[in-house]
Amino acid sequence: MNQLQAMRVFACVVDLSSFSLAARQLGMSAATVTRSVGALESHLNMRLLHRNTRALSLTEIGKEYLDGCRQIIAKIDEIESNLVEATRNPSGTIRVAASVTFATSELCPLLTAYRTQYPRVDFDVTTFDTRFDMVEGGFDVCFSDERSFGGSTLVSRPLAMVKDIVVATPDYLSRHGVPNSPSALNDHELLAVSDGESRLWEFADTQRAFRVSTGNALKANSCAMVRAAVLQHMGIAILPMPVVSDDVSRGALTPILEQFEVNGGPRRISILYSGRHNLSMKVRSLVDFSVARYQTQSRSSALLAVA
Repeated sequence: MNQLQAMRVFACVVDLSSFSLAARQLGMSAATVTRSVGALESHLNMRLLHRNTRALSLTEIGKEYLDGCRQIIAKIDEIESNLVEATRNPSGTIRVAASVTFATSELCPLLTAYRTQYPRVDFDVTTFDTRFDMVEGGFDVCFSDERSFGGSTLVSRPLAMVKDIVVATPDYLSRHGVPNSPSALNDHELLAVSDGESRLWEFADTQRAFRVSTGNALKANSCAMVRAAVLQHMGIAILPMPVVSDDVSRGALTPILEQFEVNGGPRRISILYSGRHNLSMKVRSLVDFSVARYQTQSRSSALLAVA
């Protein structure tokens, strides 16, 4: 016996004072309605209705049971209604982790566009530059490049590509000269974004590859710190294009060695989340919105869409 369904049938029979009218309203046969109420009484081992040829009436225990049924049915209907509403209008806080590369260029426009459609969702955002554990941090989603995240349990949906560029200020280059090959970098002050481990810059052209030891002038675990240092004429840095695109546009930084591929080529920016099933509607909606945005929107920024 489906007890909840039997409760609904019982309440409908009482409301309409008729098995046949209840059957018509519920789209069931009169015999099925009669069996349902009988099964409920057998389950409870008590009579809920007095029946005669002219009318139906509740027993004393039937009145008490009906009140309980109405409360249960109303509560379940309320829960289901709230779930449907949440499906249509996600709400609550989404904890977001984002690489500085993505956060400084794309995240705010993305979240603004999302909240235009889903205004009841708000965000708690944490940014990072180097290695990061999304699951340990308890985040719902993470926007990251493939060099910064780990974890085989995470689902990754690609969004865009970002390239690194070699930059220095015109003032630094005028004083120290413009390197015309990666090997010439050994004679320059180098500023590196590092996660604490020894790092090499890698370059390649159509003929050969180069490796250059980095950080002889400064190492930092923050793109923002390295950007500030390069803008103060401290040396040459490799930074993600979105981090320095405005600086390059206004002439504060000059790209160099542009004929070489840097650090293995462009990196993929992805949205990461834990598992494909049992996602809350708010998280699922943000994932789907983000992927759709990069699938359909022509990008003119420093990020190239790949979704």
